Amino acid sequence: MQKIILKTKKNISTIVLGSSSIYRQELLRRLQIPFETFSPEIDESVLPNETPAETAKRLSEAKARFVAKQYTRALVIGSDQVAVYNGTHLGKPLNYSNAVKQLQLISGNEVTFFTALCLLNSHTNQLQSQVIPYHVKFRQISDRQIKNYLSKEQPYHCAGSAKSEGLGIALIERMSGDDPNALIGLPLIALINMLANEGIEII
Repeated sequence: MQKIILKTKKNISTIVLGSSSIYRQELLRRLQIPFETFSPEIDESVLPNETPAETAKRLSEAKARFVAKQYTRALVIGSDQVAVYNGTHLGKPLNYSNAVKQLQLISGNEVTFFTALCLLNSHTNQLQSQVIPYHVKFRQISDRQIKNYLSKEQPYHCAGSAKSEGLGIALIERMSGDDPNALIGLPLIALINMLANEGIEII
């Protein structure tokens, strides 16, 4: 890992990714900076009249603040993703039956994934936050293909029931957005800018 230099290095001892997701961890490793992980425990229920972007933003910040209670001198990364089709929130299916229903719903349609990112300095309480949308048009997917896909890859903890970083790419017709990493769950372009504001230059 490369050495990082912080403007606030007297006060900051570590970077913490507030997530147990192996995919977010793999993305963060691309920046070649040392970090720790801590899995936050929060209620991810959607609030009444809350937009998908608002949900993702609120949950990403809640995750970061939960982790910050455990690390008082850290830069804490929080992230959350909400998928939406035709005004309907597509949460984590959690099981086979729900995943089948989601994939049948989005077959041939476009889904927008709102990925929220925040960086919280737990020493100064400075919070940076941003929501990055990403648009995915799915192919027409037959029930046979859905069954085959779910038997090979169990995306039951992925919003929308498809992992673009895995076999789920075969379900996708096209994608568009500012940062493809946002679709996987951690918008690296925005994160690099936030880290720079805290004195961390990646290169």
